[in-house]
Amino acid sequence: MGLLGELLGRVLIEAGGAELLEDVERLRRATIALRERPTESRRRAVTRIVAALDVDRAALVARAFAVYFHLVNLAEQRHRVRRLRELGRGVEPVPDSLEAAVGSIRAREGDEVLADVLAHLEITLVLTAHPTEARRRAVAECLRRIGGLLGRLDADPPRAEREAIRRRLLEEITILWRTDQIRRRRPSPLDEVRTAMAVFDETLFRLVPSAYRELDRALGPDSGARPPAFGAFLRWGSWIGADRDGNPAVTARVTREAMAVQAEHVLRGLEAATRRVAGALSVSTRFTPATNELEASLLADERALPEAAEALRRRIPHQPHRAKLSLAAERLRATRLRAPGAYSSAEAFVRDLRLVQESLARAGAARLAYGELQDLRWQAETFGFHLASLEVRQHAAVHRRVLERLAPGAAASALELDRLARDGWPPSAPVEDQETREVLATLQAMEELQGRFGPEACRRYVVSFTGSAADVVAPLALARLAVPDGRLELDPVPLFESKRHLRAAPALLDEALALPGMRAWLERRGRRLEVMLGYSDSAKEMGFLAANVALHHAQADLAAWARREGIALTLFHGRGGATGRGGGPTNRAILAQAAGSVAGRFKVTEQGEVVFARYGDPEIAARHLEQVTSAVLLASTPQGEAAARAGEERFAGLLHEMADVSEAAYRALVQSEGFAELFRRATPIGEIEALRVGSRPARRASGRDLASLRAIPWVFAWTQSRVVLPGWFGLGPALEAGIRRAGLSELRAMHEGWPFFRSLLENAELSLAMADLGIGRLYLDLGGRPDLAVRIADEHRRTLDLVLEVTGHDRLLADRPVLRRAVELRNPYVDALSFLQARYLADLRSGRLAPEQAERVARHVLVTVNGIAAGLQTTG
Repeated sequence: MGLLGELLGRVLIEAGGAELLEDVERLRRATIALRERPTESRRRAVTRIVAALDVDRAALVARAFAVYFHLVNLAEQRHRVRRLRELGRGVEPVPDSLEAAVGSIRAREGDEVLADVLAHLEITLVLTAHPTEARRRAVAECLRRIGGLLGRLDADPPRAEREAIRRRLLEEITILWRTDQIRRRRPSPLDEVRTAMAVFDETLFRLVPSAYRELDRALGPDSGARPPAFGAFLRWGSWIGADRDGNPAVTARVTREAMAVQAEHVLRGLEAATRRVAGALSVSTRFTPATNELEASLLADERALPEAAEALRRRIPHQPHRAKLSLAAERLRATRLRAPGAYSSAEAFVRDLRLVQESLARAGAARLAYGELQDLRWQAETFGFHLASLEVRQHAAVHRRVLERLAPGAAASALELDRLARDGWPPSAPVEDQETREVLATLQAMEELQGRFGPEACRRYVVSFTGSAADVVAPLALARLAVPDGRLELDPVPLFESKRHLRAAPALLDEALALPGMRAWLERRGRRLEVMLGYSDSAKEMGFLAANVALHHAQADLAAWARREGIALTLFHGRGGATGRGGGPTNRAILAQAAGSVAGRFKVTEQGEVVFARYGDPEIAARHLEQVTSAVLLASTPQGEAAARAGEERFAGLLHEMADVSEAAYRALVQSEGFAELFRRATPIGEIEALRVGSRPARRASGRDLASLRAIPWVFAWTQSRVVLPGWFGLGPALEAGIRRAGLSELRAMHEGWPFFRSLLENAELSLAMADLGIGRLYLDLGGRPDLAVRIADEHRRTLDLVLEVTGHDRLLADRPVLRRAVELRNPYVDALSFLQARYLADLRSGRLAPEQAERVARHVLVTVNGIAAGLQTTG
């Protein structure tokens, strides 16, 4: 970070003079001193420095710290890449790698178990447009360019090139400094789609073959000279442009356009990759004869694309493999342009690739069949012609309202809805209201997308707040009205979020699948079913510990139910970026799942800032995919399931009792009289709602109560205030109750012997480490409820002490020294922004500012919001 810090200092001097840099340095030194010795006199010193800055000067200082954190994040990213490279040079397998996982399974359970797990392996990562990416796209692109320059420096270039890179870094940091950190307008859903496309174009499309290749290499020698021992198991989904739950900006037209954008990108990518592979495959029939099947296929292509075929015959005679791939590239272009010669489906393109592979292999050129050509086939099988499956989401209450208008009395009757889905609707009057028209138009758009790109392009329909069997059947009934001929292939995905619905999920599914139409649908789908579990709203309802325990219990219940019913169940985990919304390291979370609930199938949301943190750099993205895949493999073996089951059998009863205590403590706080007002005044929630970080509103419905507020801004606001309440509150009383009930040794045994509980405490440790109630009191004191402020602060101290007692650590994150050091180094700089933000909020809450001045100060608050989000590397 030394170089970037030096360059930022120079940019600050060029932009605002040496005085600006000195103001930044004065505050930085003071917050570092406060961290080293947190005395009242040092706290007052920081407060005096902040108070002495006029409003606009304070905004410049805040912006300097925000830019600094963006650069720190890049420096840490580059350090992580260097560390990964060092580990990869060693003789032993890298921890959490595919090589380590494959070796472990083979040694413990044998090749037969490994082959069985690989045969059932399915991993789906779903990008969502939740408003958790606080950075503007222009800022993200600038940081990407800076990251590329730092990567070039890592290669130790010659002196002249180093100087050129240094000059370019100064230029880019100047751009970053002079770029407005705050959006002037809320992005549209299609803006969000285009932002996500940068991740696919720059990282994921090229990364996927590398991920498969790493597994192939781990399975045995001669990777690239033999067929892989597994199918393409990675799939991508997207809610961006399809999630309309509480977002009126997402319409049927937007969903169509979102898929058009995705298809344009993937078809261009496949076309370019096919041309590249074709260009290199210059083998002739003299040394590599083509099979009869390939020759026949070439003749069919020549009839479809006569002009292109004639040009190829003249240019590359006697090279049928190259000609076939070159014509495949032309057909991909025709598919993109909707011109004659287009492929009917992605499967038809894959069949062509397979033909070329088989021909090369039979000619003795297996290395050509399973090298770059296999990489292309993996890309086609993973992304299809749609890139990512668009998954529609809508709230169950919307369906109930629509059905009540269309068929009064039927909305609550699962049996009647099942009949409508199965037999069709009677003739009815034209639909008049906008909500109903939009629901039906969405289903019609799904059918159109399937017609062009295949059923996998858009077949899943997630029903938020599913509470009855009727809610599960409702999308199928509405689909039959929207598309009367039944061509739409629709998979309803119930989303269970509340405690009551999580507990009732198996019984509710029993009721739904007892319906004749639903039974027939399940058989058509090969007895495959997907169920989504919501981490965000459950945590907001019950608190951190109780929600995680309820979700784990639901996983176990649903896995047992699916085994009894002979159903291949995929649990879809709606996890957020922050620990208060189910976040944390994905690979650890997988290993902590309920016994038998993974079974080779794992699906999870990747949200907002998490997308760019995990996929912004190709090497870090590769590591993430490798860790996720290795964890799914390990969790899916008989021994992996047995280890999880042993912890559940010994400790689940005790943990359920602890969860009840935790939920009671959490509810007692959030339902206290005056708590909602404390939250409004003591956090920047009002300012966050104006931040324009995403197309979706911060609330599901109008109103200012906590119930209407989405979980994301709830967590975001508490994180900004440095209280981080959703990530730990309620845990302390639970640990205390557990010690009283079973003794400290039993809780320590639970921590050591049960991956689920260990993962819970690891996530709580991170939340507690990010929290700082010394800083948090600056915010809580604005709430006008000193009794609640004291209660929260006392609970934080108690929780911290008890977590350390149970883990046996002398400090938080003791067994994760790299992460602990990163948090400790960042804290003083985040403190500077927190003091500035608290000052702004105090001015706004005082009511003494004129309207124009209040508007200016509120905008400055948003600069600190961006900076703190970058510093803590989390929003919501």
